Amino acid sequence: MVSPYAFDVPGGVQFHVRDLAEHLLSRGHDVRVLAPSDENDDLPPYVDSAGRAVPVPYNGSVARLLFGPVTAARVNRWIDRGGFDVLHVHEPFSPSLSMLAMMAADGAVVGTFHSSTMRSRALLTIMPLLEPQLEKLSGRIAVSREALRTIHRHEGAADAVIIPNGVYVDRFASAPLTPHWQGSPERPTLAFLGRLEEPRKGLAVLLDAMPHLLDAVPGLRLFVAGPGDPREALRGMSDRVRAATEFLGLVSEQDKSSLLRSVDAYVAPNTGAESFGIILVEAMSAGVPVVASDLPSFADVLDQGRAGALFRTADPASLAQTVLGLLAEPGRRSALAAAGAIRARDYDWSRVSSDVMDVYETCRAANPGAVQTISASRGRRVMRGRS
Repeated sequence: MVSPYAFDVPGGVQFHVRDLAEHLLSRGHDVRVLAPSDENDDLPPYVDSAGRAVPVPYNGSVARLLFGPVTAARVNRWIDRGGFDVLHVHEPFSPSLSMLAMMAADGAVVGTFHSSTMRSRALLTIMPLLEPQLEKLSGRIAVSREALRTIHRHEGAADAVIIPNGVYVDRFASAPLTPHWQGSPERPTLAFLGRLEEPRKGLAVLLDAMPHLLDAVPGLRLFVAGPGDPREALRGMSDRVRAATEFLGLVSEQDKSSLLRSVDAYVAPNTGAESFGIILVEAMSAGVPVVASDLPSFADVLDQGRAGALFRTADPASLAQTVLGLLAEPGRRSALAAAGAIRARDYDWSRVSSDVMDVYETCRAANPGAVQTISASRGRRVMRGRS
């Protein structure tokens, strides 16, 4: 598998690659992952570093990518050494390792498309050059309907199967409760996880809703987990909002699971450019009711509001009204949590990885030889001709 983004930086694609690799390894498959990373980073034993990435603004965020002729040579050597049955590239549209691997490889190549983007001028510019490379993909996977729409925007009617991101549901469902994060009727607790400096994650929308929430429930507490500067996030906020908001910084996977299990509700106020919403599934797995903006991708995960509550995107008043409605109705809150826990089972890795394996086997049947670079494949054909 090839990750386009730095493996030492937290992110949805990186977590997806990591968890899929580890699940396949646990089932007895041989897996190697190529990813950007500092050579000195403590990487898992199945990950090979392709070199240090460079931060680049990409798709409403800052992605750490790696590109160029030196990197291309490293990718080629990695492919030819591997003798892989299947090469699985993530985010083939991104100008990084996955694009280089897709362009170089010959054989059973699978591409997973994670992003939800509008028509990109940069992609439209290079698409005539990229289209012949994309046609080499033996199989295409989109993690959501929004990701599938992105494929269609840039590739026309290209076929792809929708296979969502996966979650180890039981890890969240069995996480220990943490008393400090637990709420009470007088002091309910909310949680938000995401990068503080990314506007599309919507923390500003949630903080703008806090005065409405505190007017109705003065004891309410908000826990914010994720990298970024709390002082910048709270700029312009009132003293009571500051007092009600606790910043936890970047939390471990164990603490994330415990936080989600402990709070009264998880709030996802994201404003756009979200193709899936893995944090929603993690919260549902933990048994906490989810309150989310009504982005199409979030509505799909929450079964159009049957497995979680939706509010109008980027509308603090709508967010506050929805949260207060849930806090006032414990029965509805419990019903949504139960529905979400059932819905989360659709995204467990045991099911998701089986669907991915079906794609691998189909592509392998159509391309039975080992994956190699195009130059290596041509060399073999020349040698056969001479013999």
